Amino acid sequence: MTQKITRINQIAKENENIIFTSIYHLIDKQLLIECFDELDGNKAIGLDKVTKDKYRLNLNDNINKLVTNLKKKKYKPSPSRRVYIPKSNGKLRSLAISNFEDKIVQMALKKILEAIYEPRFSNNMYGFRANKSCHDALGQVVYDIQYNPTYYVIEADIKGFFDNINHDSLINCMKLHIKDTNILILIRKFLTAGVLDKECFYVGEYGTPQGSIVSPILANIYMYYCLIKWFNETIRPNLKGFSSIINYADDFICCFQYKEEAELFYKEQLPTRLKVVGLELALDKTRMIEFGRFSFKENGNKPKTFDFLGFTHYCGITKYGKVRLKHKTSKVKFNKKLVEFNEWCKENRTMPIDDIMDIVGRKLTGHYNYFGITDNYHSICKFYYRSLQILFKWLNKRSQRKSYTKEEFKELLIKYNIPKPRIKVDIYDKM
Repeated sequence: MTQKITRINQIAKENENIIFTSIYHLIDKQLLIECFDELDGNKAIGLDKVTKDKYRLNLNDNINKLVTNLKKKKYKPSPSRRVYIPKSNGKLRSLAISNFEDKIVQMALKKILEAIYEPRFSNNMYGFRANKSCHDALGQVVYDIQYNPTYYVIEADIKGFFDNINHDSLINCMKLHIKDTNILILIRKFLTAGVLDKECFYVGEYGTPQGSIVSPILANIYMYYCLIKWFNETIRPNLKGFSSIINYADDFICCFQYKEEAELFYKEQLPTRLKVVGLELALDKTRMIEFGRFSFKENGNKPKTFDFLGFTHYCGITKYGKVRLKHKTSKVKFNKKLVEFNEWCKENRTMPIDDIMDIVGRKLTGHYNYFGITDNYHSICKFYYRSLQILFKWLNKRSQRKSYTKEEFKELLIKYNIPKPRIKVDIYDKM
């Protein structure tokens, strides 16, 4: 990060009411080259099919021309290329792939916006933020439910959050701390650059396309002003009991001590607020349940479970007879990962065995790194054995005759040191 942006970040930390009136000039040659260096050259390419290596061939001229266009306000982002990836519910998620030069400018804009808004964001926001992770959010879930008087949990999801962000409302949120017209115009240019889906061009006054480098920080800004700040400053001060909100991207949960306060928020305050800002709840993913160790003790029955960040959270009894919040891989996420692994094995079974086993090892390690958290050993073990069954099946379909016996397959796993399940993250260290 350039010294100027570091200074902007320091000013933002020191003065929560500061308004920045002149920051467009920060997008200079030095910053753009820094962004070029940071961008991953292996990512998908945009409509112009320009790769990082191709852009590098005339890097100095390309950057100089870009700087000139930005200074003269002639720069205009190109439409993005739309691609689709499968979601865990069987539907497709659309991603917008920008041209490489647009990615450079987006990265520069992202750095400036993060410098200004990171000091503003609440600690209970965990998505798309430096030094914060899904595991940190799960640690907050443990703390708020295990060590605070939580009796009710609202599991919530905003319907099509990224696709329904109102551009005018977003710009108005940003005007609270940015009065530089040139920066706001540049942001709007990206929001309205449009997306090309096959031969159809789409552009509208809603949405910040997923896949765009600048999209996550814009989404966080909107989420903060429309929901998180409102909850922390308007809802919580008027409650008698404990409450909290934990947010990751478009997902969030709320914890409450008293039923009447939880119901009022769930049935009236939250839907009304979202309607005001042009959003709505995904009803099939939103519900209020009685939950927590206090509820468990009083009722004598195991409460319902809820899903958050790919895990099912439930109350269980420890070997010492105490009630404790526990976690396991959600069924939806577990099955999705197995389907993905099966498809990969099917499509790549003819690769050299060295390459197959290397990638399988990395895939399992990645699974343990995320899902290998406190209490989830049984689930990752189950995933390990099911994955090996799938691998064994497809390795034996590499040719007409059977390639491996069970004993030979076991020796193969030992030879390539395929990693066995292990807990990687102690959630209680994340609190």
